Amino acid sequence: MQDITARDAAQRLRDAALAGLGHIDILVNCAGGSRPLPIDAPEEKWEEAITLNFTRQRQITHALLPQMVERRWGRITNITGKSEPDLLNAAFSAKAAVHAWAKGLSREVGKFGITVNSIPPGRIMSEQIRRNYPEEYRNSHAAAEIPAGVYGEPEDLAVLAVFLASPLAHYISGAVIPVDGGLRRYAF
Repeated sequence: MQDITARDAAQRLRDAALAGLGHIDILVNCAGGSRPLPIDAPEEKWEEAITLNFTRQRQITHALLPQMVERRWGRITNITGKSEPDLLNAAFSAKAAVHAWAKGLSREVGKFGITVNSIPPGRIMSEQIRRNYPEEYRNSHAAAEIPAGVYGEPEDLAVLAVFLASPLAHYISGAVIPVDGGLRRYAF
């Protein structure tokens, strides 16, 4: 069996996308998952969480950047996550890494007409939310913690992602824009 490195996988994914589409102007990185860990978690658990929540997004982005630079246009949007840890969760650290990486990358690629932004969603209704949180909990949590009083719908996040992918958003780059109904408590 051939050993395929993660870099090879990103290159293969890029090649397949370019073969099918010709070029990629818009990339939305939306992958990851919560990884609560005990303080004595083995290193492998941390590596898995960082790989899932940061490294793979970075690899595919860097694989697609040369053709965006060549075309002098591109939109990269990262769907990230919570930045207010209430417990030890490796995904929080990885998502913070995405925010920092995206900010730095935005400064490097802006001169090529490429924007890089991050959207940390709050509680957005999904099959996972419905499966993991009963309606009674969702309603009480929303009433107590979310100023908007409800969980968001996928469309609430989608409208911002579509805007950031458009030519109208050419001057928004390096930003972290929450879509959370006011859930987060930090001011910036």
